[in-house]
Amino acid sequence: MSVWGKFGGAGIGWVLGGPLGALVGAMAGHFFIDENSFSKADFPTEAPPHDVVFATGLVALCAKMAKADGVVLRSEVEAFESIIDISQLDRSKVEFLFRLAQTTTNGFEGYASQLASALRHEPALLEDILDGLFYIAKADHAIHEAELRFLKAVSQEFGFSESDFARISARHIILADDPYVILGLERRMGDKELKQAYRRMVAEYHPDREIARGLPPEAIKIATERLATINAAWDRIAAERQLK
Repeated sequence: MSVWGKFGGAGIGWVLGGPLGALVGAMAGHFFIDENSFSKADFPTEAPPHDVVFATGLVALCAKMAKADGVVLRSEVEAFESIIDISQLDRSKVEFLFRLAQTTTNGFEGYASQLASALRHEPALLEDILDGLFYIAKADHAIHEAELRFLKAVSQEFGFSESDFARISARHIILADDPYVILGLERRMGDKELKQAYRRMVAEYHPDREIARGLPPEAIKIATERLATINAAWDRIAAERQLK
């Protein structure tokens, strides 16, 4: 079953809990799905699967991100659709979830806080979500001040440091085009140390790890884009230092 197929019953909202669970529960109610089609017994652990948490949180925060500058542009919707892999069968449910998250009185802080708690042992997934939000923000070829404040606030809710945010934002904001910042490395580091750090980063962020963990296509797409940015930054450093 795809991750979106797991949104079929109100029971998923009950398992998720919090503001994200409320969104899913409202969606299930809208589509008149049997509330008993899913129950906590469907999941062997107390926590819901990470793919469900990831997908729900990404939709909710993307929806809030799209409104951060006061208007939802078609380019932002298209950017959202390029990240979220949705079949025609599931499209109406995901679109409803997106619209609901835009209009709910709940602020983004509740969604971000719940994600930070649920994925506290998976910081790479939180980084995936933040990368996805950057893709939405820059869809109109400009990251507005309100959007940047939103992104920074989400990053803080996720527990990222100022240097973490600088590293992540450098992958997306052209003005912060320092490859060392993009990789979170120091220029004073030696060649050997730089190579070791780069190899660890590639191993940590490689999309194959996300595939092996059974994560949804959204996470894999974001990880692939991120690895391409990391490799491009490394190529610049390698050329500058004439590394082989």
